[in-house]
Amino acid sequence: MARDTKLHAGCMAKGENVMEKNEGLLVVDNLVKHFKTTFGTVRAVDGISFAIKPGETFGLVGESGSGKSTTGYVIMGIYTPTSGKIIFKGEDISVHAKKRPGHLKKDMAIVFQDPASSLNPTKTVKEIVGLPLKIHGLIKSYEELDKKVASLLEAVELPAEKFMQRRPKDLGGGERQAIAIARAIATNPSFIVLDEPTSALDVSIQAKIIQVLMRLQRELNLSYLFITHDLSLMRNVASRVAIMYLAKIVEFAPTVAFFQKPLHPYTQMLLSSVPVLTDKEEKLKPKGITSSGEVPSAINPPPGCRFHTRCPYVTDVCKTKEPEFIMTEEGHYVACHLYTR
Repeated sequence: MARDTKLHAGCMAKGENVMEKNEGLLVVDNLVKHFKTTFGTVRAVDGISFAIKPGETFGLVGESGSGKSTTGYVIMGIYTPTSGKIIFKGEDISVHAKKRPGHLKKDMAIVFQDPASSLNPTKTVKEIVGLPLKIHGLIKSYEELDKKVASLLEAVELPAEKFMQRRPKDLGGGERQAIAIARAIATNPSFIVLDEPTSALDVSIQAKIIQVLMRLQRELNLSYLFITHDLSLMRNVASRVAIMYLAKIVEFAPTVAFFQKPLHPYTQMLLSSVPVLTDKEEKLKPKGITSSGEVPSAINPPPGCRFHTRCPYVTDVCKTKEPEFIMTEEGHYVACHLYTR
């Protein structure tokens, strides 16, 4: 299969532009984040690139420890990148990592995995949701604050009169996450990182939160970086999906192509372990590969392809040479030696 390292519609070979600037709301270019510890250097994110279009839900999927949440935190300025660039609306925001200017804090938001730990337990819902409005000078009076907070609560399907004066400890998990979403949209951002926003919730509540997020995206023209380990969820919410393994992206594709024709052995392993309800869904799962082995240490990752210690198709070249991204069809990229022979 011929190799094509030209970046196409959002996934790239190292060092190349991800897409034309007028196409990408957010462009991540060869992003690296390492942490120094007493045991060595943790290579949490090790040279990844992707782009997110306006109004798009971009899925970033991987097992625990893959680096997907760290990626979101670096984009948001919670962590400073070790190297690489983050371009937001044409501006290199990686240079502002230590102190983001107000216009970026206003236009970018994050919803964390656990709403119980991301909301101040001593504050009322009104104070929590109203704080970003005060910080960015978006309200001029207490009356305007009340109206705006009430509007935001209604937007996430929480009656204002019932929730305004309550505190997080008095709320259920889904209600707390709805409050976190209301806070995230308070400044009318164009981009939101969703870091496992439903994984801490009961199954019965997850669908409602997803419905709220998808409706808000349509109404407010939001772009999402949706971080999760749940591939079934990605099938329903994301337009494109990137699979991350041990600090690297190993496959990238439009969602439909990704589920119809997964290429990387790690992707196939993930899909083979997804629970299904019908025989028809079972037939769609990759055959001949099952989840096995443990993720190696991010302090001392394997040489060559980082998945080779768990891969059933490993060859000698996999153990010594890192695979490059190749495009197998329009918009579908994979980093695997199986496709370069």
